[in-house]
Amino acid sequence: MAKVLIIDDEAAILDLMTKLCRSLGHEVQPYQTGKEGVAALQKSPPDLMIVDLRIGDMNGLHIIQQCDQEFPDMPIIMVTGYGSVETAVEAMKLGAFDYLTKPFELEDLRRTINRALRTDSKFDVGGLKAPLVVEPSRPRNPIIGESPEIKQVLAMAAKIADNDSPTLLEGEFGCGKQMVARSIHDRSRRRDEPFKVLHCSALPVDLLEAELFGGDGRAQTIFTRAQGGTVVLEEINVLPVRLQSQLDSYLEDINSRRLSGTLPSELDTRFIATSTEPLETWVKEGKFREDLYYRISVIPIQLPSLRKRKDDIPLLAEHFLKNYAALTNSPKFEIDKYAMAMLVGYSWPGNVGELQNAIERACAFADNRRIRPIDLPPKITQKIEISDDEAQGVRHQLPIGNKLSDYIRKQEKMFIRETLKYNEGSREKTASMLGVSIATLYRKMGLKLERDKILNS
Repeated sequence: MAKVLIIDDEAAILDLMTKLCRSLGHEVQPYQTGKEGVAALQKSPPDLMIVDLRIGDMNGLHIIQQCDQEFPDMPIIMVTGYGSVETAVEAMKLGAFDYLTKPFELEDLRRTINRALRTDSKFDVGGLKAPLVVEPSRPRNPIIGESPEIKQVLAMAAKIADNDSPTLLEGEFGCGKQMVARSIHDRSRRRDEPFKVLHCSALPVDLLEAELFGGDGRAQTIFTRAQGGTVVLEEINVLPVRLQSQLDSYLEDINSRRLSGTLPSELDTRFIATSTEPLETWVKEGKFREDLYYRISVIPIQLPSLRKRKDDIPLLAEHFLKNYAALTNSPKFEIDKYAMAMLVGYSWPGNVGELQNAIERACAFADNRRIRPIDLPPKITQKIEISDDEAQGVRHQLPIGNKLSDYIRKQEKMFIRETLKYNEGSREKTASMLGVSIATLYRKMGLKLERDKILNS
Protein backbone atom coordinates (compact mmCIF):
# COMPACT_ATOMS: atom_id res chain seq x y z
CA MET A 1 0.00 0.00 0.00
CA ALA A 2 1.27 3.46 -0.91
CA LYS A 3 0.40 6.88 0.40
CA VAL A 4 -1.05 9.04 -2.41
CA LEU A 5 -1.67 12.80 -2.14
CA ILE A 6 -4.12 14.32 -4.66
CA ILE A 7 -4.67 18.03 -5.29
CA ASP A 8 -7.48 19.07 -7.67
CA ASP A 9 -10.00 21.89 -7.23
CA GLU A 10 -12.71 20.07 -9.23
CA ALA A 11 -14.64 18.12 -6.59
CA ALA A 12 -16.04 15.50 -9.00
CA ILE A 13 -12.65 14.65 -10.49
CA LEU A 14 -10.99 14.68 -7.08
CA ASP A 15 -13.61 12.24 -5.77
CA LEU A 16 -13.18 9.98 -8.81
CA MET A 17 -9.39 9.83 -8.47
CA THR A 18 -9.70 9.25 -4.72
CA LYS A 19 -12.04 6.28 -5.21
CA LEU A 20 -9.73 4.81 -7.83
CA CYS A 21 -6.64 5.05 -5.62
CA ARG A 22 -8.45 3.58 -2.61
CA SER A 23 -9.75 0.71 -4.74
CA LEU A 24 -6.12 -0.01 -5.62
CA GLY A 25 -5.46 -0.40 -1.92
CA HIS A 26 -3.66 2.92 -1.36
CA GLU A 27 -4.01 5.41 1.47
CA VAL A 28 -5.30 8.65 -0.05
CA GLN A 29 -5.13 12.28 1.06
CA PRO A 30 -7.41 14.38 -1.21
CA TYR A 31 -7.30 18.19 -1.17
CA GLN A 32 -9.17 20.84 -3.17
CA THR A 33 -6.71 23.68 -2.52
CA GLY A 34 -3.02 23.95 -3.16
CA LYS A 35 -2.43 25.47 0.28
CA GLU A 36 -3.90 22.46 2.08
CA GLY A 37 -2.10 20.02 -0.19
CA VAL A 38 1.31 21.63 0.25
CA ALA A 39 0.82 21.78 4.03
CA ALA A 40 0.07 18.04 4.07
CA LEU A 41 3.04 17.41 1.79
CA GLN A 42 5.41 19.20 4.17
CA LYS A 43 3.99 17.41 7.19
CA SER A 44 4.23 13.89 5.75
CA PRO A 45 5.66 13.36 2.24
CA PRO A 46 3.62 10.79 0.23
CA ASP A 47 4.85 8.02 -2.06
CA LEU A 48 3.04 9.60 -5.01
CA MET A 49 1.40 12.94 -5.74
CA ILE A 50 -1.27 13.67 -8.34
CA VAL A 51 -1.74 17.38 -8.94
CA ASP A 52 -3.90 19.46 -11.29
CA LEU A 53 -2.06 22.04 -13.36
CA ARG A 54 -4.56 24.79 -12.62
CA ILE A 55 -5.66 24.95 -9.00
CA GLY A 56 -7.72 27.87 -7.71
CA ASP A 57 -5.16 29.23 -5.29
CA MET A 58 -1.88 27.91 -6.72
CA ASN A 59 -0.08 26.94 -9.90
CA GLY A 60 0.61 23.22 -10.17
CA LEU A 61 3.98 23.94 -11.78
CA HIS A 62 5.16 25.75 -8.65
CA ILE A 63 4.23 22.72 -6.54
CA ILE A 64 6.12 20.39 -8.89
CA GLN A 65 9.17 22.63 -8.88
CA GLN A 66 9.15 22.75 -5.08
CA CYS A 67 8.77 18.95 -4.82
CA ASP A 68 11.61 18.36 -7.28
CA GLN A 69 13.91 20.28 -4.95
CA GLU A 70 12.68 18.88 -1.63
CA PHE A 71 11.46 15.39 -2.59
CA PRO A 72 13.33 14.46 -5.80
CA ASP A 73 12.49 10.74 -5.53
CA MET A 74 8.73 11.24 -5.23
CA PRO A 75 6.89 10.59 -8.54
CA ILE A 76 4.36 13.24 -9.60
CA ILE A 77 1.50 12.82 -12.07
CA MET A 78 0.23 16.04 -13.64
CA VAL A 79 -3.42 16.33 -14.66
CA THR A 80 -4.26 19.02 -17.20
CA GLY A 81 -6.73 20.18 -19.85
CA TYR A 82 -5.99 19.81 -23.56
CA GLY A 83 -5.29 23.53 -23.93
CA SER A 84 -2.52 23.28 -21.32
CA VAL A 85 -0.53 20.45 -22.88
CA GLU A 86 2.41 22.76 -23.52
CA THR A 87 2.64 23.62 -19.83
CA ALA A 88 2.20 19.96 -18.89
CA VAL A 89 5.24 19.05 -20.98
CA GLU A 90 7.07 21.85 -19.22
CA ALA A 91 6.11 20.08 -15.97
CA MET A 92 7.86 16.97 -17.28
CA LYS A 93 11.03 19.01 -17.65
CA LEU A 94 10.65 20.11 -14.03
CA GLY A 95 10.53 16.52 -12.84
CA ALA A 96 6.97 15.22 -13.24
CA PHE A 97 6.72 11.49 -13.94
CA ASP A 98 3.89 11.76 -16.48
CA TYR A 99 0.80 13.77 -17.38
CA LEU A 100 -2.79 13.00 -18.32
CA THR A 101 -5.08 15.31 -20.28
CA LYS A 102 -8.70 15.80 -19.24
CA PRO A 103 -11.01 14.08 -19.85
CA PHE A 104 -8.96 10.94 -19.15
CA GLU A 105 -10.09 7.36 -18.73
CA LEU A 106 -9.79 5.68 -15.35
CA GLU A 107 -7.89 2.80 -16.92
CA ASP A 108 -5.23 5.23 -18.17
CA LEU A 109 -4.93 6.75 -14.71
CA ARG A 110 -4.62 3.29 -13.16
CA ARG A 111 -1.82 2.33 -15.52
CA THR A 112 0.03 5.58 -14.87
CA ILE A 113 -0.27 5.18 -11.09
CA ASN A 114 0.95 1.59 -11.27
CA ARG A 115 3.93 2.56 -13.41
CA ALA A 116 4.78 5.46 -11.11
CA LEU A 117 4.68 3.17 -8.06
CA ARG A 118 6.01 0.15 -9.99
CA THR A 119 3.03 -1.91 -8.89
CA ASP A 120 0.77 -4.30 -10.73
CA SER A 121 -2.55 -3.93 -8.96
CA LYS A 122 -5.99 -4.14 -10.50
CA PHE A 123 -8.69 -1.72 -9.52
CA ASP A 124 -12.29 -1.75 -8.46
CA VAL A 125 -14.05 1.62 -8.49
CA GLY A 126 -16.53 2.18 -5.69
CA GLY A 127 -16.50 -1.50 -4.71
CA LEU A 128 -18.21 -2.48 -7.96
CA LYS A 129 -15.48 -4.95 -8.87
CA ALA A 130 -15.86 -3.94 -12.51
CA PRO A 131 -12.86 -5.21 -14.50
CA LEU A 132 -11.52 -2.75 -17.05
CA VAL A 133 -9.77 -5.41 -19.10
CA VAL A 134 -11.27 -4.87 -22.53
CA GLU A 135 -12.06 -7.77 -24.77
CA PRO A 136 -10.67 -7.40 -28.31
CA SER A 137 -14.17 -7.42 -29.79
CA ARG A 138 -15.55 -4.77 -27.42
CA PRO A 139 -13.63 -1.46 -27.39
CA ARG A 140 -14.43 0.91 -24.51
CA ASN A 141 -15.59 3.76 -26.74
CA PRO A 142 -17.55 2.18 -29.61
CA ILE A 143 -17.70 4.28 -32.76
CA ILE A 144 -21.29 5.07 -33.68
CA GLY A 145 -22.38 4.34 -37.23
CA GLU A 146 -23.97 1.79 -39.54
CA SER A 147 -23.05 3.32 -42.89
CA PRO A 148 -20.92 1.25 -45.31
CA GLU A 149 -18.16 3.88 -45.06
CA ILE A 150 -17.71 3.64 -41.28
CA LYS A 151 -18.22 -0.14 -41.26
CA GLN A 152 -15.31 -0.47 -43.66
CA VAL A 153 -13.10 1.60 -41.34
CA LEU A 154 -14.08 -0.46 -38.30
CA ALA A 155 -13.48 -3.71 -40.16
CA MET A 156 -9.98 -2.56 -41.09
CA ALA A 157 -9.30 -1.43 -37.50
CA ALA A 158 -10.31 -4.86 -36.16
CA LYS A 159 -8.24 -6.68 -38.78
CA ILE A 160 -4.99 -4.80 -38.06
CA ALA A 161 -5.38 -4.57 -34.28
CA ASP A 162 -2.51 -6.97 -33.54
CA ASN A 163 -0.35 -5.84 -36.44
CA ASP A 164 2.48 -3.65 -35.15
CA SER A 165 3.13 -2.00 -38.51
CA PRO A 166 2.91 1.83 -38.40
CA THR A 167 -0.60 3.04 -39.19
CA LEU A 168 -1.67 6.35 -40.75
CA LEU A 169 -5.20 7.67 -40.16
CA GLU A 170 -6.20 10.51 -42.48
CA GLY A 171 -9.36 12.60 -42.36
CA GLU A 172 -10.81 16.00 -41.61
CA PHE A 173 -10.88 17.62 -38.17
CA GLY A 174 -13.48 16.01 -35.94
CA CYS A 175 -14.08 12.88 -38.01
CA GLY A 176 -12.92 10.54 -35.21
CA LYS A 177 -9.28 9.69 -35.94
CA GLN A 178 -8.31 9.45 -32.26
CA MET A 179 -11.35 7.28 -31.53
CA VAL A 180 -10.32 4.89 -34.31
CA ALA A 181 -6.77 4.83 -32.93
CA ARG A 182 -8.19 4.03 -29.49
CA SER A 183 -10.37 1.30 -31.01
CA ILE A 184 -7.31 -0.29 -32.61
CA HIS A 185 -5.47 -0.18 -29.27
CA ASP A 186 -8.42 -1.57 -27.30
CA ARG A 187 -8.82 -4.51 -29.66
CA SER A 188 -5.13 -5.40 -29.59
CA ARG A 189 -2.97 -7.46 -27.25
CA ARG A 190 -1.60 -4.10 -25.99
CA ARG A 191 -4.98 -3.03 -24.62
CA ASP A 192 -3.86 -3.25 -20.95
CA GLU A 193 -0.82 -1.04 -21.60
CA PRO A 194 -0.59 2.79 -21.93
CA PHE A 195 -2.32 4.69 -24.72
CA LYS A 196 -0.48 7.99 -25.21
CA VAL A 197 -1.48 10.83 -27.54
CA LEU A 198 0.84 13.69 -28.53
CA HIS A 199 -0.68 16.67 -30.36
CA CYS A 200 2.01 18.03 -32.70
CA SER A 201 0.16 21.34 -33.07
CA ALA A 202 -0.09 21.89 -29.30
CA LEU A 203 3.62 22.28 -28.54
CA PRO A 204 6.45 24.57 -29.62
CA VAL A 205 9.26 22.83 -31.50
CA ASP A 206 11.68 22.52 -28.56
CA LEU A 207 9.12 20.87 -26.28
CA LEU A 208 7.84 18.67 -29.09
CA GLU A 209 11.38 17.48 -29.77
CA ALA A 210 11.93 16.78 -26.06
CA GLU A 211 8.70 14.77 -25.86
CA LEU A 212 9.64 12.68 -28.89
CA PHE A 213 13.36 12.19 -28.49
CA GLY A 214 14.32 13.39 -24.99
CA GLY A 215 16.89 16.05 -24.29
CA ASP A 216 17.45 18.69 -21.60
CA GLY A 217 18.50 15.89 -19.27
CA ARG A 218 15.18 14.05 -19.69
CA ALA A 219 15.44 10.29 -19.98
CA GLN A 220 11.70 9.77 -20.54
CA THR A 221 9.91 10.40 -23.82
CA ILE A 222 6.36 9.68 -24.89
CA PHE A 223 7.61 6.37 -26.30
CA THR A 224 9.19 5.19 -23.05
CA ARG A 225 6.14 6.28 -21.02
CA ALA A 226 3.95 4.26 -23.39
CA GLN A 227 6.05 1.13 -22.91
CA GLY A 228 4.20 -1.88 -24.23
CA GLY A 229 1.28 0.25 -25.43
CA THR A 230 0.42 2.64 -28.24
CA VAL A 231 1.72 6.09 -29.19
CA VAL A 232 -0.52 8.30 -31.33
CA LEU A 233 1.11 11.28 -33.02
CA GLU A 234 -1.77 13.60 -33.90
CA GLU A 235 -1.56 16.09 -36.79
CA ILE A 236 1.80 14.76 -37.95
CA ASN A 237 1.33 16.96 -41.01
CA VAL A 238 2.44 20.00 -38.93
CA LEU A 239 5.63 18.28 -37.71
CA PRO A 240 8.61 20.52 -38.63
CA VAL A 241 10.91 19.14 -41.36
CA ARG A 242 13.84 18.80 -38.95
CA LEU A 243 11.79 16.63 -36.62
CA GLN A 244 10.42 14.66 -39.58
CA SER A 245 13.99 13.59 -40.32
CA GLN A 246 14.64 12.63 -36.70
CA LEU A 247 11.38 10.68 -36.47
CA ASP A 248 12.18 8.79 -39.67
CA SER A 249 15.57 7.76 -38.27
CA TYR A 250 14.02 6.80 -34.93
CA LEU A 251 11.30 4.62 -36.50
CA GLU A 252 13.85 2.98 -38.82
CA ASP A 253 16.02 2.09 -35.83
CA ILE A 254 13.03 0.70 -33.91
CA ASN A 255 11.96 -1.41 -36.88
CA SER A 256 15.47 -2.79 -37.39
CA ARG A 257 15.76 -3.76 -33.72
CA ARG A 258 12.32 -5.37 -33.74
CA LEU A 259 13.19 -7.48 -36.80
CA SER A 260 16.51 -8.55 -35.30
CA GLY A 261 14.97 -9.35 -31.91
CA THR A 262 17.10 -6.79 -30.08
CA LEU A 263 14.38 -4.23 -29.27
CA PRO A 264 14.52 -3.29 -25.56
CA SER A 265 11.19 -3.57 -23.72
CA GLU A 266 11.08 0.14 -22.88
CA LEU A 267 10.92 0.94 -26.62
CA ASP A 268 8.29 -1.65 -27.50
CA THR A 269 5.34 0.49 -28.63
CA ARG A 270 2.86 0.55 -31.45
CA PHE A 271 2.98 3.74 -33.59
CA ILE A 272 -0.10 5.43 -35.08
CA ALA A 273 -0.05 8.81 -36.83
CA THR A 274 -2.99 10.99 -37.83
CA SER A 275 -3.19 13.76 -40.39
CA THR A 276 -5.83 16.27 -41.41
CA GLU A 277 -4.15 16.71 -44.78
CA PRO A 278 -3.55 14.18 -47.58
CA LEU A 279 0.13 13.41 -46.98
CA GLU A 280 0.65 11.70 -50.34
CA THR A 281 -0.30 14.98 -52.02
CA TRP A 282 1.93 16.90 -49.62
CA VAL A 283 4.85 14.65 -50.55
CA LYS A 284 4.36 15.45 -54.24
CA GLU A 285 4.23 19.16 -53.38
CA GLY A 286 7.38 18.95 -51.29
CA LYS A 287 5.60 19.73 -48.00
CA PHE A 288 6.33 16.40 -46.30
CA ARG A 289 9.30 14.04 -46.36
CA GLU A 290 8.74 11.13 -48.72
CA ASP A 291 10.80 8.65 -46.67
CA LEU A 292 8.83 9.41 -43.48
CA TYR A 293 5.51 9.17 -45.33
CA TYR A 294 6.22 5.63 -46.50
CA ARG A 295 7.57 4.75 -43.06
CA ILE A 296 4.38 5.76 -41.20
CA SER A 297 1.81 4.67 -43.79
CA VAL A 298 2.44 0.94 -43.97
CA ILE A 299 -1.24 0.63 -43.10
CA PRO A 300 -3.17 3.69 -44.37
CA ILE A 301 -6.81 4.24 -43.36
CA GLN A 302 -8.93 7.06 -44.76
CA LEU A 303 -11.74 8.21 -42.47
CA PRO A 304 -14.91 9.55 -44.12
CA SER A 305 -16.27 12.98 -43.25
CA LEU A 306 -19.70 13.14 -41.65
CA ARG A 307 -21.26 14.58 -44.81
CA LYS A 308 -20.21 11.39 -46.62
CA ARG A 309 -22.05 9.19 -44.13
CA LYS A 310 -25.24 11.13 -43.52
CA ASP A 311 -27.16 7.96 -42.67
CA ASP A 312 -25.20 7.92 -39.41
CA ILE A 313 -26.32 11.41 -38.33
CA PRO A 314 -29.59 10.25 -36.66
CA LEU A 315 -27.68 7.51 -34.82
CA LEU A 316 -25.02 9.96 -33.63
CA ALA A 317 -27.64 12.52 -32.60
CA GLU A 318 -29.46 9.87 -30.55
CA HIS A 319 -26.16 8.85 -28.94
CA PHE A 320 -25.36 12.43 -27.94
CA LEU A 321 -28.88 12.91 -26.56
CA LYS A 322 -28.42 9.85 -24.34
CA ASN A 323 -25.04 11.13 -23.17
CA TYR A 324 -26.51 14.54 -22.38
CA ALA A 325 -29.33 12.96 -20.38
CA ALA A 326 -26.85 10.85 -18.40
CA LEU A 327 -24.57 13.84 -17.81
CA THR A 328 -27.39 16.06 -16.56
CA ASN A 329 -29.25 13.22 -14.81
CA SER A 330 -32.45 14.13 -16.65
CA PRO A 331 -34.91 12.53 -19.11
CA LYS A 332 -33.72 12.29 -22.71
CA PHE A 333 -34.65 14.98 -25.25
CA GLU A 334 -36.39 14.15 -28.53
CA ILE A 335 -35.75 15.67 -31.98
CA ASP A 336 -38.71 16.41 -34.23
CA LYS A 337 -38.56 15.30 -37.85
CA TYR A 338 -38.04 18.82 -39.23
CA ALA A 339 -35.02 19.47 -37.00
CA MET A 340 -33.62 16.05 -37.89
CA ALA A 341 -34.02 16.82 -41.59
CA MET A 342 -31.95 19.95 -41.08
CA LEU A 343 -29.25 18.02 -39.23
CA VAL A 344 -29.06 15.52 -42.06
CA GLY A 345 -29.06 18.28 -44.70
CA TYR A 346 -26.21 20.30 -43.15
CA SER A 347 -22.66 19.84 -44.51
CA TRP A 348 -20.92 19.57 -41.06
CA PRO A 349 -17.48 21.09 -41.77
CA GLY A 350 -16.61 20.35 -38.13
CA ASN A 351 -17.80 16.74 -38.49
CA VAL A 352 -18.84 14.69 -35.43
CA GLY A 353 -17.49 17.22 -32.94
CA GLU A 354 -19.64 19.97 -34.45
CA LEU A 355 -22.71 17.72 -34.35
CA GLN A 356 -22.16 17.00 -30.66
CA ASN A 357 -21.89 20.72 -29.88
CA ALA A 358 -25.04 21.44 -31.90
CA ILE A 359 -27.01 18.80 -29.97
CA GLU A 360 -25.86 20.14 -26.60
CA ARG A 361 -26.79 23.70 -27.62
CA ALA A 362 -30.21 22.57 -28.83
CA CYS A 363 -30.87 20.82 -25.51
CA ALA A 364 -30.12 24.05 -23.68
CA PHE A 365 -32.67 26.01 -25.76
CA ALA A 366 -35.40 23.42 -26.30
CA ASP A 367 -38.79 23.64 -24.58
CA ASN A 368 -40.66 20.60 -23.26
CA ARG A 369 -37.63 18.39 -23.96
CA ARG A 370 -38.32 18.48 -27.72
CA ILE A 371 -35.77 19.92 -30.14
CA ARG A 372 -37.21 21.94 -33.01
CA PRO A 373 -35.51 23.80 -35.89
CA ILE A 374 -35.51 27.07 -33.93
CA ASP A 375 -33.37 25.39 -31.24
CA LEU A 376 -30.57 24.52 -33.68
CA PRO A 377 -27.60 26.83 -34.36
CA PRO A 378 -28.44 29.41 -37.10
CA LYS A 379 -25.58 28.20 -39.31
CA ILE A 380 -27.37 24.86 -39.61
CA THR A 381 -30.86 26.16 -40.31
CA GLN A 382 -29.60 28.76 -42.78
CA LYS A 383 -27.66 26.38 -44.99
CA ILE A 384 -30.20 23.79 -46.03
CA GLU A 385 -29.61 22.58 -49.58
CA ILE A 386 -32.47 21.55 -51.87
CA SER A 387 -32.59 20.29 -55.45
CA ASP A 388 -34.24 22.35 -58.17
CA ASP A 389 -36.90 20.15 -59.76
CA GLU A 390 -36.94 22.30 -62.92
CA ALA A 391 -33.15 22.49 -63.33
CA GLN A 392 -31.68 19.03 -62.95
CA GLY A 393 -28.42 18.94 -60.98
CA VAL A 394 -28.85 22.48 -59.61
CA ARG A 395 -28.95 22.89 -55.82
CA HIS A 396 -29.95 25.94 -53.79
CA GLN A 397 -29.16 26.96 -50.23
CA LEU A 398 -32.17 28.31 -48.36
CA PRO A 399 -31.91 30.40 -45.16
CA ILE A 400 -34.43 28.34 -43.19
CA GLY A 401 -35.18 30.06 -39.89
CA ASN A 402 -35.41 33.58 -41.31
CA LYS A 403 -38.61 35.49 -41.95
CA LEU A 404 -40.10 35.10 -45.41
CA SER A 405 -40.30 38.90 -45.87
CA ASP A 406 -36.57 39.28 -45.11
CA TYR A 407 -35.67 36.54 -47.60
CA ILE A 408 -37.90 37.99 -50.36
CA ARG A 409 -36.51 41.51 -49.79
CA LYS A 410 -32.93 40.27 -50.04
CA GLN A 411 -33.59 38.27 -53.19
CA GLU A 412 -35.46 41.20 -54.74
CA LYS A 413 -32.59 43.62 -54.15
CA MET A 414 -30.07 41.16 -55.59
CA PHE A 415 -32.26 40.60 -58.68
CA ILE A 416 -32.66 44.35 -59.27
CA ARG A 417 -28.92 44.95 -58.82
CA GLU A 418 -27.98 42.28 -61.35
CA THR A 419 -30.58 43.52 -63.82
CA LEU A 420 -29.15 47.05 -63.52
CA LYS A 421 -25.68 45.71 -64.29
CA TYR A 422 -27.07 43.86 -67.29
CA ASN A 423 -28.59 47.13 -68.54
CA GLU A 424 -25.33 49.03 -67.89
CA GLY A 425 -26.97 51.08 -65.13
CA SER A 426 -29.96 52.28 -67.15
CA ARG A 427 -32.80 52.77 -64.68
CA GLU A 428 -35.36 53.16 -67.44
CA LYS A 429 -34.40 49.86 -69.17
CA THR A 430 -34.26 48.07 -65.84
CA ALA A 431 -37.66 49.30 -64.72
CA SER A 432 -39.13 48.33 -68.09
CA MET A 433 -37.50 44.89 -68.02
CA LEU A 434 -38.78 44.26 -64.48
CA GLY A 435 -42.24 45.59 -65.29
CA VAL A 436 -42.21 48.27 -62.56
CA SER A 437 -42.06 52.06 -62.48
CA ILE A 438 -38.81 53.94 -61.81
CA ALA A 439 -40.31 55.17 -58.51
CA THR A 440 -40.98 51.56 -57.48
CA LEU A 441 -37.44 50.65 -58.51
CA TYR A 442 -36.00 53.36 -56.22
CA ARG A 443 -38.27 52.37 -53.37
CA LYS A 444 -37.42 48.68 -53.55
CA MET A 445 -33.71 49.41 -53.56
CA GLY A 446 -34.09 51.84 -50.67
CA LEU A 447 -31.41 54.21 -51.96
CA LYS A 448 -30.58 56.64 -54.75
CA LEU A 449 -29.30 54.76 -57.75
CA GLU A 450 -26.19 56.22 -59.31
CA ARG A 451 -25.11 54.88 -62.67
CA ASP A 452 -21.39 54.79 -61.92
CA LYS A 453 -21.91 53.16 -58.54
CA ILE A 454 -23.93 50.35 -60.09
CA LEU A 455 -21.41 49.76 -62.87
CA ASN A 456 -18.45 49.66 -60.45
CA SER A 457 -20.07 47.56 -57.71
